[in-house]
Amino acid sequence: MPDVVTRRGFVAETATALGVAALPMSVARAPAADSPPFELEEATIADLAKGMQSGKYTARSLCQAYLSRIAELNTQGPAIRAVLEANPDALALAEALDRERKAKGPRGPLHGIPLLIKDNLATADRMATTAGSLALVGAKAPRDAFVVEQLRGAGAVLLGKTNMSEWANFRSTHSSSGWSARGGQCRNPYALDRSPCGSSSGSGAAIAANLAAAAIGTETDGSIVCPSSAQALVGIKPTLGLVSRWGIVPIAHSQDTAGPMTRTVADAALLLGVIAGSDARDPATSAADGRRADYLAALDVNGLRGVRVGVPRTKLFGYHPPTDKVAQSAIDTMKQLGAAIVDPADIPHVGEYDDAELDVLLYEFNADLKRYLAEFGAGVPYRTVRDLIEFNNTRAGDELAFFDQDLFQKADAKGGLDDPGYKTALEKCRTLAVAQGLEAAFAQYGVDVFAAPTGNPAWTIDLVNGDHFVGSSSTPAAVSGYPSITVPAGFVAGLPVGISFIGKPYSEPLLVRVAFAYEQASKVRRPPRFLPSAELTAP
Repeated sequence: MPDVVTRRGFVAETATALGVAALPMSVARAPAADSPPFELEEATIADLAKGMQSGKYTARSLCQAYLSRIAELNTQGPAIRAVLEANPDALALAEALDRERKAKGPRGPLHGIPLLIKDNLATADRMATTAGSLALVGAKAPRDAFVVEQLRGAGAVLLGKTNMSEWANFRSTHSSSGWSARGGQCRNPYALDRSPCGSSSGSGAAIAANLAAAAIGTETDGSIVCPSSAQALVGIKPTLGLVSRWGIVPIAHSQDTAGPMTRTVADAALLLGVIAGSDARDPATSAADGRRADYLAALDVNGLRGVRVGVPRTKLFGYHPPTDKVAQSAIDTMKQLGAAIVDPADIPHVGEYDDAELDVLLYEFNADLKRYLAEFGAGVPYRTVRDLIEFNNTRAGDELAFFDQDLFQKADAKGGLDDPGYKTALEKCRTLAVAQGLEAAFAQYGVDVFAAPTGNPAWTIDLVNGDHFVGSSSTPAAVSGYPSITVPAGFVAGLPVGISFIGKPYSEPLLVRVAFAYEQASKVRRPPRFLPSAELTAP
C-alpha cells in the first residue's frame, strides 16, 4: 500500500535476509515437471481443519509440509521470494497446539492452521518486523499487533513473514511493487517475469503458490486488492475501523487497514471474522464490536439474487479492453444469477482527489510513523522519517541502488496534522470521495454494491522503465474508507484478472454474500504453473 499512488519503477534483486543470493531474472525457473504434486495444493482452511479432526494431519505435519514447499519455491526453483523469513518457533507452536487439541479440543476453525503475515505486522517473537527495510532489522516489538493477537488467540500458527513493497510502497514514486531491501524482488507465480503487484506482494504470491493456508495483507490504496487480483486470490479491504491497525507499521490512519488474502471467499470470511473487532488502542475501531458479523453465515450460492449491482463505466473501465471483456463476462454471470444490473452507474469525482489523497498520506505518514517507532522501534535508533532518510543515504548501495526516496523527503517536509494544508486536503478527500462520491452514488442509483475490474493484468517487471500499470478501481473505497472485495474473474494471456465489489460502510456480510455467489458460479481460480512469461498466444 498504496499502490495506485506510488507504483512507479523497478529494481534489480539483492541478497535476501535468508542469506541466499538473489537469482538473476533470466535463470528463474519453474519446478521440475516430474516433481510430485503438492498434497495440500488448493486446500482450504476447512479442508485442513477436517484433516486434523480426522487424524490425517497434525498442526505440525501441516507446518512441515508448507515449510518444505517454501524451501522448494521461495529462493530456489522459480525463486518467487514471497517469504522473508520463516518463524523459527513454528513447529514448536504447532506441537503445542496439537497437544492442546488432544487435551481440550480445538479452539475453533483456525486451530493449528498455518498462516503467513505481512512484514509490517509487529510480532513479539523471534521474527523481525521491518516493513522490508534494513533500517528496522534489530527492532524488537514489545508486543504483538492486535491482528496478530487475534490470530494467535484463535489458534493459528504464524508460519512466517511475507515480503512486501518496502515501506508499503511509500518511499518512492519510482519504486517496484514487491521489492524490498530485505527480500529482493518478489515474483508473480503465474508468470515469473510479471509483477506481483503490491504492497502485499509476498502475501499474494505465497498464497497463490500454496505456501500456506492463507495470509494477512494491509492496504492504504490497492495493496490488498491489487496483488489479490494479479494472483487469482480473494482479498478483502475492510471498512476503515473494522480491524485495528495497532502494531502495524503505518502510512496513514485515514486509509490504513489490514485484511485477509485467500484462495476462496469462505476462507476470507473466516479470517475476517477472527481479526475484526474493537481495540481501545485504535479509536477508529470503537464501533467494530457492534458492527462485526458472522461472515461465514453470509455464504450463499444464491447471494446475488435481487441484489442491485452498479457498473461505474467512467474512469473504472476503459483503460484496457481485454480487462473490460473479463469484467463484462463477470457482469453477465451476475445477471444470470439474478442480480439487477444498473449500467452505467458512475461514481462521481473519481480521479479528482488523487493529489489531495497523496497530500493526506504524506502528512499522516510523517506523524503516524513517529508514534509507531516510539512504541515498536526498540533496538534501533530511528524515530522519524528524517532518520530513515539519513539511514538510507548511509546504506545507499542496498537501499537506494535502483530508486530514490522522494516520498520520504516530501513527507519530511510536511508540517503537523494541525497544518492548514493537511486539513484542506483531508476535507477535499472526504467531500469528493464520500459525500459527493460513493455516498452520493449509492443514493442516486439505489444500488447495493458497485462492481468494476480490480485492475489490469500484471505488467512485466522492467528494469529500465519501471511499473506500468494502466488502471484500477481501488481508490474510491480506499479514500472513503468503504469496504471492497476482489474475486478472481478470468485470465488475459494466462494472467489473472479480478472483479471488485464495493459496498457501503460495514456491508462486509453483503460483499461476502455476492462474492461467494459469483465465485461458486464462475469457479475461475486455477493454481499457477510458474511459467517464465505470459501465455502470449492465449486469447
